[in-house]
Amino acid sequence: MEHNWFFPPHDGVRLGDLAARLGAELADAAHADRIVRSVSPVSRAKDGDLCYILSRKFRAELETSEATAILCDRALAPLIPSKIAVLLSTRPHTAFARAGEILYPAAMRPEAMTSSPAGVAQGAYVDPQARLENNVSIEPMAVIGRGAEIGEGSRIGPGAIVGAGVRIGRDCTIAAGVTIQCALIGNNVIIHPGARIGQDGFGYAPGLRPGMIKIVQIGRVIIQDHVEIGANTTVDRGTMDDTVIGEGTKIDNQVQVGHNVRIGRHCGIVSGVGIAGSTRIGDGVMIGGAAGINGHITIGDGAQIAAMSGVVADIPPGEKYGGIPARPMRDFLRDMAEIAMRSSTRVQKKGGNDE
Repeated sequence: MEHNWFFPPHDGVRLGDLAARLGAELADAAHADRIVRSVSPVSRAKDGDLCYILSRKFRAELETSEATAILCDRALAPLIPSKIAVLLSTRPHTAFARAGEILYPAAMRPEAMTSSPAGVAQGAYVDPQARLENNVSIEPMAVIGRGAEIGEGSRIGPGAIVGAGVRIGRDCTIAAGVTIQCALIGNNVIIHPGARIGQDGFGYAPGLRPGMIKIVQIGRVIIQDHVEIGANTTVDRGTMDDTVIGEGTKIDNQVQVGHNVRIGRHCGIVSGVGIAGSTRIGDGVMIGGAAGINGHITIGDGAQIAAMSGVVADIPPGEKYGGIPARPMRDFLRDMAEIAMRSSTRVQKKGGNDE
């Protein structure tokens, strides 16, 4: 791949120093002074690159790799050619993620679009009744509404709108084109471009004549510390209660979170998921892409939901569910096997009739 000027290589980190920072073990101390500057897939790694492997399927790629170092667990270390330094870790995937943060700190959250120093850039508007702590950056064309409060070290991207009375904590990044209203946001929150936070929930009552009457939406959105919300995701405010996203939860792009939904701590929600109103999601729940979650149900702590599932009823804590309607994974896999077997039998019978 040609040189990437968007994310240029790091000036360099000694392997010995990197191992110490990652809590990894350098298999050969003689390699401690080697320098890594970038991360790369094994297949195209060059001198100065750091890679990682999780299974033996990379064996063929290792034979031609020119990486400076590879992260892996002890069981895979014998596969690594002697010319490549080995960093041993019991959790190589996690260690590689931390190495990426060290080598590319600017890529960990949306970068500033302009070179303006901290403060209010020309072309931005901050209402006189808004309150900004020290070292807050407001980029051009951003709008900060009446009575809004933004904590120290936070940055509001170009074209973003922070509504009246919104509270944003410290060290937050609100990227370009985000809109936030009726929301309280904690510290170290990242919201990616185009996300919509705190708009009306979807609520209507039958009218006296054909049609529907809008139900007032007067709740809030509460986003706790260390949450990350992907591009073009929408989080509706509550009807009368609050919509809540718990500490450390990570939400992918293009997810819909309905009104009054409560999501626990440290959940992972992948792109395309739709969560209907008043759903309760426990801590540590993982939801695969394009799953649909019915409203007014409860998903227990630690549950896992397969991609493209349709969840219509409660899921107990710690269970794995999949399919439409979602059911325990063992039942879903058995049903899929039976469908595949019946389909194969029909094809065979049809082929026999053709003969």
